[in-house]
Amino acid sequence: MNHVSFYAGCLLSVAAAATSYGASTAPAALSADQIVERNVAARGGLAAWRAAKTLTIAGEMDAGGKPNHALPFVLKEKRPRKSRLEIVFKDQTSVQVYDGTQGWKVRPFLNRNEVETYTPAEKRSAEAEQDLDGPLVDYAAKGTQIALAGVEPVEGHPAYKLKLTLRNGDKRMLWVDAASFLELKIEGEPRKLDAKMHKVAVYFRDYKTEQGLTTPRLQETAIEGVKQTYKMTITRVAVNEPLDDALFQKPQLAALAAPVPKKP
Repeated sequence: MNHVSFYAGCLLSVAAAATSYGASTAPAALSADQIVERNVAARGGLAAWRAAKTLTIAGEMDAGGKPNHALPFVLKEKRPRKSRLEIVFKDQTSVQVYDGTQGWKVRPFLNRNEVETYTPAEKRSAEAEQDLDGPLVDYAAKGTQIALAGVEPVEGHPAYKLKLTLRNGDKRMLWVDAASFLELKIEGEPRKLDAKMHKVAVYFRDYKTEQGLTTPRLQETAIEGVKQTYKMTITRVAVNEPLDDALFQKPQLAALAAPVPKKP
């Protein structure tokens, strides 16, 4: 569920972090595999996630700017590793589609009324994305290696810090709550701003269970050195909703010219 993970975070003072880390709240000594096992169980269990063949989420995401605009979006995912993201801006629909091997985008808000193929960098990023169940479910089968990198607080919560090495060699840090075993934070793909690369962190909050699967309803992304954060609020989650394979093929401009969907 990281395809549309958009920006955020909170900073803790050194004193607050130290206070939250007394001996009585020290996380149990667990291996990386044990942490992953408990995380998968907390999110609904291995069987439930394997049974999920499609996942649809909808809500609003921040566009940034002054004033900030909240844009309606719908993300549809289907195994294996297919995704379609639609974002509505000023009655125009932007689309990103990935069929598991190739990707396309349509960006009318930039006056680009054409279907563009993913750039090599975008294709590499899409190839590195996990399936609809996230990075920890069946991680070994996805070619990911996981190691425990220590413990540290995230927004006042003691957390296990996991180092993920993806199948393409990219590395990500992921923090799992030591009490609930739900993900609290993950490193996002660095952003280039002002000719410099900036770290990105995505925070997960407000978990709810829908059809046996527990997922965050709020994701907030923070870019290092940027004051503004970006929130994605999820108002609808549907599991195993029928999704035709045609949705994940190269977009057709005529279809996108139809009336835009109402806000979820």
